[in-house]
Amino acid sequence: MTIKKSRVLIFIVCYHAQDFVESVLERIPKHIWNHESYDVEALVIDDQSSDQTYYKAVDYGRRHHNLKITVFYNSKNQGYGGNQKIGYHYAIRNGFDIVVLLHGDGQYAPEALEDMIAPILNDEADVVLGSRMISKGDAIKGKMPIYKWIGNVSLTLMQNFILNSNLAEFHTGYRAFRVTALTSVPFEYNSDYYDFDTDILIQMLDTGKRIKEISISTFYGEEVSRVRVFKYGWLILKSSILSRVIKLGILYHPKFDYAVENSIYTLKLGYPSSHSFALDSVHSDSMVLDLGCGPGLMARELSKKGIKTISVDQFVSSLGRSHSFRVIQADIETFDLDEISEKIDTIFILDVIEHLKSPESFLYRMREKFCGDEPEFIITTGNIGFLPIRLGLLFGQFNYGKRGILDLTHTRLFTFYSLRRLLMQTGYEILEERGVPAPFPLAFNDSKFSRFLVQVNKLLIRISKPIFSYQMFFVVKPRPTLALLLQQAKTASERLSQKIPATGKLGDV
Repeated sequence: MTIKKSRVLIFIVCYHAQDFVESVLERIPKHIWNHESYDVEALVIDDQSSDQTYYKAVDYGRRHHNLKITVFYNSKNQGYGGNQKIGYHYAIRNGFDIVVLLHGDGQYAPEALEDMIAPILNDEADVVLGSRMISKGDAIKGKMPIYKWIGNVSLTLMQNFILNSNLAEFHTGYRAFRVTALTSVPFEYNSDYYDFDTDILIQMLDTGKRIKEISISTFYGEEVSRVRVFKYGWLILKSSILSRVIKLGILYHPKFDYAVENSIYTLKLGYPSSHSFALDSVHSDSMVLDLGCGPGLMARELSKKGIKTISVDQFVSSLGRSHSFRVIQADIETFDLDEISEKIDTIFILDVIEHLKSPESFLYRMREKFCGDEPEFIITTGNIGFLPIRLGLLFGQFNYGKRGILDLTHTRLFTFYSLRRLLMQTGYEILEERGVPAPFPLAFNDSKFSRFLVQVNKLLIRISKPIFSYQMFFVVKPRPTLALLLQQAKTASERLSQKIPATGKLGDV
């Protein structure tokens, strides 16, 4: 039985590398071309060099026709990142399993290719980084300019802090990827400049890919660096921060959008949040009606407290079914409320009202149905008056995204004033309203830094709830409708009438 070999693409990016490209190809170890575990192809893409780079690579391929070498020439310069996009697309389209990025100027040693490939081949990693900074002194010995060494260490330190990661180096250009890892992220939206390398590492970190760093030698020779240091530093820090802000749902960029439907819904527990407030507001042995229950995460948490849940949503997951007292699969805006015959103590309308076509009609219907039992309604929604949104408007930004205050699926947006007015106009008594801090632990993971930010946000909310609240939390009670008041008056009259004697004065009752 023949075992199918893996297919490995050695992708060499080139720009004005006529003095180096042949040497890079020549230095690829012979056993790599004839490896027992994988078949190899080299892809050279010249990014519109004005020198002889393309011809040198083509000539090498012709003289070594026994090797699989493909050479392309970009008719228009795509930039360092843009050139990578083309090569990775080639790897995906042609069914490769692993792709290794190698620079055509000889800065990274082709002799280390087997070490780059092995961790992925052995299923130890999805991404392998050839790091010059695992032993930081070796980079200096390899003649890395001191200003680059300081910049590399400083930027990596800052990025690790922002991204809650622990990489020795973000800025190596020697990388190997499992091709399926590339297909799982939208790298086509990444920068075309040198900060592409940061963009794709953020994507790999955010999607939980296994990253392994191996130590490589540092070599600086006669190659020409085309990186503008300050521009590069600013762009990678900007991208790192942007990725965390996008997790908060404040801004949006498709390069950091890898969420599939319903996977973006997660409970915010363990710190002050709308979900924590809602769970803390429900008494044990209650019956909760959870409208727009999503994947059923709240039902699971409520069941831990001995609380029964009736879950309503168009799509109810198996998790929701397993933890709910009862499930109603329906559009919450139009379903027949008479299907609910149980006595309801609390109604959750968590991050739902902003999705409705007519919140007014919905709230009227809910009031008519439940005002007799007087359950507490817990309503949460995003605060469009949140300071970052205001600042964005100041600079002409109003960015919808996959989650957060400006979710693409939102049809209505609210401030404290407008939500309070809506509730009062539709006949609800407001029992409590709170400002909810931004879910920093979602953006920066649950760390001391993220919890510190939550505490700062809480203090700012005390100063100005409308400006510093990420979300709004309302507890309300439906006022009785006129129909209910009339019925109550009739019932009370009948009860009193029974006490009136057949003869005698009414004042004697």
